[in-house]
Amino acid sequence: MSQPAFEFDDLPVDEPGDLTFTVSELADAIDERLRSGFRDGVWVRGEINGFKRSGQHVYFSLVEKDRRSEAKLDIKLFANKLARLTPKLRSNRLDLRDGMKVRIHGQLDFYKQRGALSIVMDDIDPRYTLGEIAQSRDEVLKRLIASGLTGMNKQQRLSPIPLRIGVAASVESAGFADFHSELVNSGFGFELVVADTRVQGDGADRMVAGSIGTLARGARKGVLDAIVVIRGGGAKNELAVFDSERIATTIAMVPCPVFTGIGHEIDRTIADEVAHTALKTPTACAGELIDRVAAYVNDTEMAFEAIARRALALTDAADHRLTDTARRLAGRTTAAVERADERLTMRRAQLATLAPAALAKATDRLDATTVRVLERANGATERESSKLDVFAARVSAVDPAVQLARGWSITRGPSGAIVRSVDDVAPGDALTTDLFDGRVTSTVESTDHQPLDSEGSNDD
Repeated sequence: MSQPAFEFDDLPVDEPGDLTFTVSELADAIDERLRSGFRDGVWVRGEINGFKRSGQHVYFSLVEKDRRSEAKLDIKLFANKLARLTPKLRSNRLDLRDGMKVRIHGQLDFYKQRGALSIVMDDIDPRYTLGEIAQSRDEVLKRLIASGLTGMNKQQRLSPIPLRIGVAASVESAGFADFHSELVNSGFGFELVVADTRVQGDGADRMVAGSIGTLARGARKGVLDAIVVIRGGGAKNELAVFDSERIATTIAMVPCPVFTGIGHEIDRTIADEVAHTALKTPTACAGELIDRVAAYVNDTEMAFEAIARRALALTDAADHRLTDTARRLAGRTTAAVERADERLTMRRAQLATLAPAALAKATDRLDATTVRVLERANGATERESSKLDVFAARVSAVDPAVQLARGWSITRGPSGAIVRSVDDVAPGDALTTDLFDGRVTSTVESTDHQPLDSEGSNDD
């Protein structure tokens, strides 16, 4: 078998019009072209994702998502640049976090060891982030106003003495510690039901809403007077968690008043907009509850004092009236007793004169009545005796012994029941017949339906 022959032209490896790079050369060329093309750096906006610190450096990705794809660019923020940018972030109360929308500036950098493009960050535009937060907040607030949710919780009636409080907060936070300390030091008997929750970071809005919902179930059962949602101060983008539509909707639906104490005195979130009462800080929130309880206690004490004063005044007035009445009654009683004594003396004299004659008349009437009673009693006794004789004769006539003596008999069947018809017995039954002078036992041989004639014998 023959093998085909191959012929190669003696051409140079690199043609002048077809330049070939090594990987390293191409990486350097790309990096140089990027640096020259974006000599002054570049501004880029997106959402922070995968934020992490490594030593004094910060690394994250800037992402842009749409329905069909996702663009992603790695960002490096080295320690020296971070130190320069920190005052700017603090003055605008911003803290770099995942989910934060930013506009940053930096130098393009092509890392040839991995063939990866990134930006070395050196500046940030805080106004962009603040604007995004404000815009998002305004959109949510418009939807809530349109749906009528901003006023729902404000219509809930607050107990005049709100002591049973549900708290949605991070129990490890300084804000909760301040709130709790204020209530404890108040000296009032507050009862707290605490739903511990994260108040920042990924999923914080879902967890806060869930904690409020859990406490709302207790409010529906009547075991809570109010619910408090608190968080200490923080960066604006951290507090933006409480601009969540999910949290706002949950607060609006709670069946008892919701108090909010979120952030600093200058902050106001959407949660504050829909709450029954919005306070500036957790401490202020505790102070409001304490003031309401103190006002109730003060009103109660004032009412009690007013009642006591009124009762004392009424008692004094009644005592004066009673004294006057007793004085008048004593005078009238003395006069009445004197008049009664005079009448009694007169009646005694009259009685001494009239009593003998009245007694004689009464004795005569008693004697006459006695005679009539005796006469009537004797007549009644005689009549009832005659009736009794008649009844005795009738009873004697129906006495079974008398009837047996006349020739009648009583026959009983096997069960002891009186035989009244031939249908009450059957052949072979043992019969017992009671006669005047004894008893006869017999056995039924046969039965025959033949009624007695008028003389008491059979037709036969």
